[in-house]
Amino acid sequence: MYLIWFEGVENDERITVSAIILNGKELAAELQADLAVEVAEFIENNGVFPCLAAVLVGENPASQIYVRNKRQACEHAGIESQLHHLEAEVTTETLLHLVHQLNKAPEVHGILVQLPLPRQIDETRVLHAVNPLKDVDAFHPENVGRLVQGRPRFLPCTPHGIQQLLLRRGVPVGGKHVVIVGRSEIVGKPLANMLLQRGPGADATVTICHSRTERLAELTRQADILVVAVGRPRLVTADMVKPGAVVVDVGMNRVPEGLVGDVDFEGVCQVAGMITPVPGGVGPLTITMLLHNTLAAARMQQA
Repeated sequence: MYLIWFEGVENDERITVSAIILNGKELAAELQADLAVEVAEFIENNGVFPCLAAVLVGENPASQIYVRNKRQACEHAGIESQLHHLEAEVTTETLLHLVHQLNKAPEVHGILVQLPLPRQIDETRVLHAVNPLKDVDAFHPENVGRLVQGRPRFLPCTPHGIQQLLLRRGVPVGGKHVVIVGRSEIVGKPLANMLLQRGPGADATVTICHSRTERLAELTRQADILVVAVGRPRLVTADMVKPGAVVVDVGMNRVPEGLVGDVDFEGVCQVAGMITPVPGGVGPLTITMLLHNTLAAARMQQA
């Protein structure tokens, strides 16, 4: 049994749960410590500092926090970072011009365009304009295609973080039924492709559910591993989870009582065998995998 404290709740709230907590924050710290050693070796051997350039458009508070956390993580790992902050009213052409400049800059190894972008921006054009060798988010169609074919250049950050969490915490994936609730280009689709591949942390049978899926609860109850990434607070409840299942909550929703995931943690943790908390679950690993990709991009560009 575990005693859990929910961060971000006005009154301290502690409950006893039966599920093992998959602490992404702890794993991220372990991985970033290892990464810092690799970065130091790369710098010593090449005389080059890996550099991540982040492009932030507008004043979205969540995006600002996320970019700040990424810059802090870069600093701790020894990776240089740049922040290019543009006004919310910027045009697509102006943003494209900046992306092209970063593509040509030899000191920049990774480019991150923070999403979401304002409505007037053609998001597809911007993401496709990033040099695939610097596309550390793995959004460019060339990198998406390589992922589907099983020969990725970079792995998308959030799916990679989920895969590492399962692998490094000893969760069997091969032969298991993984149900993913959510079909986004950022989490659902790439994660499904990764888990279908051959090899460690993969070889799974994958079902993808979404907003038009009928009898959703019937499918989620079949999952050995249930991943929820839809952006709807507490969508998945205890009656939708098979006893002993591993539940990975990718959601991050702000409600009056604080931050909550897409899973009803208080109820589901009484049924699940393992579960990720929100916050402190998948989020820190997303940033860690971004740093991993930035170092990988620097290595490719030095080869």
